[in-house]
Amino acid sequence: KEVGLLDADIYGPSIPKMMNLKGNPELTPKNLMRPLKNYGIACMSMGFLIEETAPVVWRGLMVMSAVEKLLRQVDWGQLDYLVIDMPPGTGDVQLSVSQNIPISGAVIVSTPQDVALLDAHKGAEMFRKVHVPVLGLIQNMSVFQCPKCKHETHIFGADGVRDLAKTLGLDILG
Repeated sequence: KEVGLLDADIYGPSIPKMMNLKGNPELTPKNLMRPLKNYGIACMSMGFLIEETAPVVWRGLMVMSAVEKLLRQVDWGQLDYLVIDMPPGTGDVQLSVSQNIPISGAVIVSTPQDVALLDAHKGAEMFRKVHVPVLGLIQNMSVFQCPKCKHETHIFGADGVRDLAKTLGLDILG
């Protein structure tokens, strides 16, 4: 399957680092940006267009314009799936993306900490409110394993996302 990955976190783009990509997108003759590719995945991120340490100091309309350009002014080719990595929360980006793009479903990723779980709960409820199916939850940073003795420690708690999934009637995906 052909997969694209759009980093919609304009203020804190992490896809370049996570996908081990650097550089600027090339332009096609139709003036569309070509996504950078690694691990077989086409990626587009604000992180390809600014310096790695440069802050993005924009208000909502400029952010939404950037998201729109990263989505629609990119030569994605023939994709089977476009995964959109959104910033945490329930702000302009999440609302605009979910209202302007046909979305098959949302996956909520959270650490098991109480504060993060509050945001994850709100995110799931927002997607439900705008009629985007929530496919399930993923718990990130679940456990630390000591590299020497292999002892496992749940630094951020063990079952926070599992408990939230139960509360929301959703599945744990990982």
